[in-house]
Amino acid sequence: MTRAKRVVAAMRAKGLEAMVITHPADVRWVSGFTGSNAAVALMGGRRRLFTDGRYTAQAKEEVQGLSVTIAKKPVAQEACAWLEKAGAKLCGFDAAVTSVAALEAMKQAVSGKVRRGFFRAVSGMVVRLREVKDTDEAETMRQAALLGCRVYDEMLGVIEAGMTEIEVAAELEYRARRAGAEAMSFETIVASGVRGGLPHGKASGKRLARGEMVTLDFGVILGGYCSDMTRTVYLSRSARFSHVEAEQKKTFDAVLEAQIRAVSAVRSGVSCAEVDEAAREVLRTAGLEKEFSHSTGHGVGLEIHEGPRVGAKQAQKLESGMVITIEPGVYLAGKYGVRIEDTVLVTEAGCEVLTPSVKSWMEL
Repeated sequence: MTRAKRVVAAMRAKGLEAMVITHPADVRWVSGFTGSNAAVALMGGRRRLFTDGRYTAQAKEEVQGLSVTIAKKPVAQEACAWLEKAGAKLCGFDAAVTSVAALEAMKQAVSGKVRRGFFRAVSGMVVRLREVKDTDEAETMRQAALLGCRVYDEMLGVIEAGMTEIEVAAELEYRARRAGAEAMSFETIVASGVRGGLPHGKASGKRLARGEMVTLDFGVILGGYCSDMTRTVYLSRSARFSHVEAEQKKTFDAVLEAQIRAVSAVRSGVSCAEVDEAAREVLRTAGLEKEFSHSTGHGVGLEIHEGPRVGAKQAQKLESGMVITIEPGVYLAGKYGVRIEDTVLVTEAGCEVLTPSVKSWMEL
């Protein structure tokens, strides 16, 4: 079944005869189109993408299974007008990504006689379909993750005391683009020493120093799909292990054990909350749960943060084909932090770790 057909089937299950899709990642997933301005209109077997004149050639090359209209007006408005002309009486739209202003413009695009009751808000319908990756998507994500791993492995020979966090991030991103990455999945995080206590500390002008932990959190985009991984390494002070260093390693070992336990808990049919608890239980036993301030993971795909959310009280069951992160962390304000993250592909029997770079204690 094509992706457009899957959306139409989901629409029918919700009692919708028509749907307008405007979120760029959803548009790309349904149609293959990668341009920055497009809307997709679906109604039964009628499927059409609207874009502007800048993308005439690109749409012809990329769009599959949909007709293409080069719009003279805003694309969402033309899509809605086309659906009305096609006979639609009820049109769904994604309330999670549609602003009040955008909805008002869409309403103005249809006639007054159908405007009242024409639009029905649905949230995340296409996003939910995107959570389960097909074989081609999984392979693209596998290659993106491996590219990220190769860059990380190279960086182990580059990182040294005296470099600034910004210099580390710049070197990493340069190597990623040289290796073929289309872009970075997000702004690269490099957090050393006390800045490691910030869960999402942006790279700064701080210089790396001996005796410090360094956390690198980054991802690359390949074929439109994101990778995501985090590793924490230690810049050794000397051959002699100090009390402070021993404490940091103890914390690191607890986070590593939590991460391994959570990865081991992943399989189709397990709830997201169960995976989260597998990590949290280890940190609770170590007396570190209060320093674990975020969810254990999230879905990844065309966007760096997708469903499902792997967190406490999340009853959603994992399904074979989902791609999620497992990233417990401990953040000790004013001291240091540790986070370890893998991206994994959910399978019936367990999961495939897509980011196999070494994650055990490493001294540079």
